[in-house]
Amino acid sequence: MDLLKKSRFGLKTLIVVGVISILIGMAISVRLDFTQSTEAQSFWKEDGREPLSMQPASFANLARDLAPAVVNISTTQVVKGRPVVPFPEFRGPFEDFFGEEFKDFFGMPDRKYKRQSLGSGFVINKEGYILTNNHVVENAEEILVTLAEGKKEYEAELIGRDAKLDIALIKIDAKHDLPIVVLGDSDKLSIGEWVVAIGNPFGLGGTVTAGIVSAKGRAIGAGPYDNFIQTDASIHPGNSGGPLFNMSGEVVGINTAIIAGGQGIGFASPINMVKDVLLQLKEKGKVTRGWIGVSIQKVTPELADSFKLKDTKGALIAAVKEGDPADKAGIKAGDIIVGFDGKDIDEMNDLPRIVAATPPGKTVKVDIIRDGKEKTLSLTVSAREEGTESAWEGREGSVERELGLSVQPITPEIASRLGLRGTEGVLISSVAYGSPGAMAGLRRGDVIKSINRKAIKDIDGYREAMSKVGKGDIVRMLIQRGHSTFFVALKLKK
Repeated sequence: MDLLKKSRFGLKTLIVVGVISILIGMAISVRLDFTQSTEAQSFWKEDGREPLSMQPASFANLARDLAPAVVNISTTQVVKGRPVVPFPEFRGPFEDFFGEEFKDFFGMPDRKYKRQSLGSGFVINKEGYILTNNHVVENAEEILVTLAEGKKEYEAELIGRDAKLDIALIKIDAKHDLPIVVLGDSDKLSIGEWVVAIGNPFGLGGTVTAGIVSAKGRAIGAGPYDNFIQTDASIHPGNSGGPLFNMSGEVVGINTAIIAGGQGIGFASPINMVKDVLLQLKEKGKVTRGWIGVSIQKVTPELADSFKLKDTKGALIAAVKEGDPADKAGIKAGDIIVGFDGKDIDEMNDLPRIVAATPPGKTVKVDIIRDGKEKTLSLTVSAREEGTESAWEGREGSVERELGLSVQPITPEIASRLGLRGTEGVLISSVAYGSPGAMAGLRRGDVIKSINRKAIKDIDGYREAMSKVGKGDIVRMLIQRGHSTFFVALKLKK
C-alpha cells in the first residue's frame, strides 16, 4: 500500500515536472523563433524603415476639380484621298499589300472629301483660349467645342498652330468666365510619378484615366523636337490634345501620340515646350525658331573613340551651311557641341530643341570640343526659315576590302548626274552584301569626302589615306549623300 502511494505520488510529480518542462521548452522555442525573426528582419529592414505607401487613396477630387476645364473638340476637315475601296472585303490585306497600285488598278483617283474627327483640349484662361493638338484642327473647315457641362457647342476660331510641336491655340466666345487649368513645370516630373489624363477617347467625353510617368525625353520619330513624356495612363484616339495632370492638378503635358497596338504606351508633349511658344501663337499665329545652320549626328562609341572623347555626350557637326550663324561663329564639321547658351548638350536631340527655343538675334556661348580640346565660341542665332531642315542622319562606318567597299573616281559626267558641285572625293561604286560597310549603312553612290580629317580630293588621295590605316585602327570618314553629309567610324579588326 505504501509502495502504491509512493508510486502515485511519484507519477504525479513526474507528470507535473513533464508539463512544466514542456511549457518551458515552448517558451524557449518561441523566444528563439522571435529572436531569429528579428535577426532575419534586420537583414532587409535596415534602420527600422517601413514600406512606403505612395498610391493616392483616390483620384476623385482631382477629377471633380479638373474635368470642367477639359473640352471635347469635333472638326470637319477637307482631306484628299480615296475614302471608298471597291470590294470592301479586300480592303485590309490587298490594300496593304498592293498599296497605290491596287487602288489605281480599280480606277480610284484622289478626290477631296469631308471627314469628321474628334479630339480634346483644355481652357487656359477665362477669355476662352484653348490648347489642343495641331493634328486635331489641321485643315478644319469648322471647329466645334463642347464644354464639360455638355449643354452647348461653341464655334472656335483658330488663333495659331505649330506643326513641328503639334500644338494649336483656338478660342471660343462663351459670354461667361470659364473654368481654367494651371500650367505646371514638366521639367520637375519624375519617372514613376502619378499622372492623370482627362479627355474624349473614342468620343466618350469626360473620361479620366490614371497611371505613372514611364519615361521622359522619348524620341519617337515625330519630328526634330521629339521630347515626349511616356506614360501608361490610358490614352486612345480622341484623347489627342487633352491634358496630362500631375497630382497637384497642374498640366504637365498635352496627350499627343499612341503606339498602334501598344497597350499602356502613350506619349505627351511636355508643357514647358508649349509655354516657350505660347505667346507667339497668340500674337503671331505661328512660331519663329532659332537657327544656326548645321547638320548634326549622334556621337556613337566608335566615333567617340576616333575623336578621342571620354564619352558619347554632345552633338557631332556633320556639316555647316556656308554663311549661316554657325559658319560665321567658326564652327566646323567634326566639332562636337557640348554646351549651348549655358545648357548642357548631353545627346544629339538636345541641340535642335535648345536652339529652336532660343530667340533669334540673341548672342550665345557655344562650347565645343575640337581635336580633343575644349573651346568656347560666340554665336548669334538667326531665325529659321520655313522649309529649312536639320538634315542630320546618324550612320555608322566602313572602309575598303575588309569593309566590303569598292570606289571609283568622280568624273565630270558622274558629278553632273549626281548633282555634285565638283569632282572632289571618291564615289562608292559598290558595297558587298553583309559586309561591315553594308551593315554600317553605306550605299552605292555615297561620296567619301575625308578620311581621319584628311580631305580626299581624288582616288590617289583616297589610296594614300587608306595606306596609313592599320589593323585595330579606327577609320573615320566624312560621307556626302545627296545634299547631306555625315560621319561614319569603324574600328578595324586587329
